[in-house]
Amino acid sequence: MKLASLKNGTRDGGLVVVSRDLTRYSEASAVAPTLQAALDDWARIAPKLAQLSHQVELGSVPTGRFHEQACESPLPRAYQWADGSAYINHVELVRRARGAEVPAQFYTDPLMYQGGSDGFLGPRQAIPFVDPAWGYDMEGEIAVITDDVPMGVSEAAALAHIQLVMLCNDLSLRGLIPAELAKGFGFFQAKPASAFSPVAVTPDELGTAWSDGCVHLPLRVDYNGAPLGRAEAGQDVTFSLARLVAHAARTRTLCAGSIIGSGTVSNTGPDGGPGTPVAEGGRGYSCLAEIRMIETLAHGQPVTPFMDEGDTVRIEMLDRAGQSIFGAIEQTVQRPL
Repeated sequence: MKLASLKNGTRDGGLVVVSRDLTRYSEASAVAPTLQAALDDWARIAPKLAQLSHQVELGSVPTGRFHEQACESPLPRAYQWADGSAYINHVELVRRARGAEVPAQFYTDPLMYQGGSDGFLGPRQAIPFVDPAWGYDMEGEIAVITDDVPMGVSEAAALAHIQLVMLCNDLSLRGLIPAELAKGFGFFQAKPASAFSPVAVTPDELGTAWSDGCVHLPLRVDYNGAPLGRAEAGQDVTFSLARLVAHAARTRTLCAGSIIGSGTVSNTGPDGGPGTPVAEGGRGYSCLAEIRMIETLAHGQPVTPFMDEGDTVRIEMLDRAGQSIFGAIEQTVQRPL
């Protein structure tokens, strides 16, 4: 099934069930008022939502026209948002850009940071732009939402706790990252509010594209209307999403509604080195930092600037029939009013 939270004047939006083709929705308030309320009692509520989803497909319940612009992020705020390092190629590239080596343990033990979860941007909400020196960058990712996860869960058991999948634009302020990490205490100001896709889907909606805790489809990232990335989310995966959930739960329980991100989806080139742009027949990049690093290797300095006022980013994933699965994150960089 596919779920969304429509804007309704409250902080958490109103839960709706969305048709598979993303054209219609039915209110789910009689089942659960919000997605968090559903997740808090998922074992009991999920079958009722699944039944409503079936009725939406049959046309046996009242529906309205679904508009992605009317959506909040599926969880407009969450008890927990932690982002990991499923794609070590991305880690290698951005660390090289900072002149930092990749420690050997990064290949066996995931990186993870805890982001701000008290408020997310909507999938069509503008990216607040303050200072170009901050180095605004998009990061196209996969994210999952869990039910209650016990402490010390194994990777195999963690897979069963992944209840929903969605896309993410995990914004980064690259200009602030080096000084902040140099303090030895992790990201904070360099990681503003992230945005998620209009729709979150249960893993079964992905069919065979969901396997071993990974999504095996290309992630489409367009920048100012042109293809920037078409990275295969199921390739060059160092850690599955289930492994990242298990990592987050190693020393603590995760409450229902916890969001775990994959980190930037990133592929190597055919020769195992950095990938090439989409315009040159490659899979491109899911963020600007990667292409800037490759430009630095080739030319001694980056050519592509970070995002500026008026720039747009669109992040989407299509199924093998060409149908949008999650709807699109589509944001414009804009100065706050």
